[in-house]
Amino acid sequence: MATFILVGGLFGLLLLGMPVAFSLLLSSLALILYEGKLPLLIVAQRLANALDSFPLLAIPLFILAAEIMNNSGATERIFRLANTILGRIRGGLGHVNIAASMLFSGMSGSAVADAAGLGAIEIRAMKKAGYDNGFAAAVTAASSTIGPIIPPSVPIVLFGVISGASIGDLFLAGFVPGILMGLAMMAYIAVIAKRRNFPRDEAFAGLPAIFSAFIEAFPSLLLPVIILGGIWGGIMSPTEAAAAAVLYSLFLGIVVHRTMRIRDFIESIRLGARSTATIMLIVASANIYGWLVSTQQIPQAVQGMLMTVTSDPTWLLIIIAIVLLIMGMFMELIAILAIAVPVFLPVAVAAGVDVIHFGIVTVLTLMIGLLTPPFGLNLFIVQQVSGAPYGAILKETWPFITILILLLIPVIVFPSISLFLVDVFSS
Repeated sequence: MATFILVGGLFGLLLLGMPVAFSLLLSSLALILYEGKLPLLIVAQRLANALDSFPLLAIPLFILAAEIMNNSGATERIFRLANTILGRIRGGLGHVNIAASMLFSGMSGSAVADAAGLGAIEIRAMKKAGYDNGFAAAVTAASSTIGPIIPPSVPIVLFGVISGASIGDLFLAGFVPGILMGLAMMAYIAVIAKRRNFPRDEAFAGLPAIFSAFIEAFPSLLLPVIILGGIWGGIMSPTEAAAAAVLYSLFLGIVVHRTMRIRDFIESIRLGARSTATIMLIVASANIYGWLVSTQQIPQAVQGMLMTVTSDPTWLLIIIAIVLLIMGMFMELIAILAIAVPVFLPVAVAAGVDVIHFGIVTVLTLMIGLLTPPFGLNLFIVQQVSGAPYGAILKETWPFITILILLLIPVIVFPSISLFLVDVFSS
């Protein structure tokens, strides 16, 4: 009965349209009141203790850095550089969309920041060049999923906090899968570009134009070097690197580009605070929910159930990925991380799965969830930005979903794809 109240209560409230954070909190309260063994004060204590974490500070700081970059003109410079290099190719702006997202991912770590900020620039340019509105929105939604895979990454930071894994190693492990995601999407665009007669720039921009665009974007491109070099060089922790990212992005906007005004900075803080509040409320509520899940020995029950199906680590990861894909269709990414990781991680580790490999598989799987209906958050964001019908966007998004699922399979089967750079840097 206790497990039914906890699990059934959560999904019942979600089906009724209750926000995820309140669904987690209310189902936890229901179990505590039903058992009557614990004082209600423990709820407040665990909510507060869940956020008393130095690594968690990296999340609001990375989000704020991304908002500042969006409001300081840095994203336009990144887009211009990618367009100068790739615009001559058939379907060039599709390639530019993905390449710009890969570059921006080294600064934001947030798919939502990418889709809402850089995505607005990308969609506007593609529509102006004559691309179908639905396709422009779909490419933008898909390319923004690269952000949380190539470091830095807000979901990876949260996974590291929940699991206790090294955030620096998780960042390293995301590089190769993230680059493969971008290359796979660009390969798809290259295949259909001729079939659909996608537009392209009439002439090659020329080396002087490329050099000029590179010089303009170079200060922005230094940001991931500062973040990742500081972490892997042992100079800064991920949280300190996130703080450095905020300071450097402000330096770019105020001193280098001279485009950041006071109202732009205030707007960046407002948007960053809103995103942070949503994430942290879910994290705090999920903490007490996860604690109650462990007291009910649900992870042990799940482990026993899955082990009866298979003890092979690869097949176990495939089963977990399928469950996460289904969850991603109905729930928000941060909530799934907070709920699923405490349940599935002990099962995976017991089967011999490396925790870093499990983290990358989990985050990559949940990125696909950002594109899958009915919840697909990125689909709603690009719909608002583009104004395209939801059905038209969804129709053009399915090939990208298929590509990402096909890429997920080798990432699961061959752990070295994720762990290669980790092994190189640790040796």
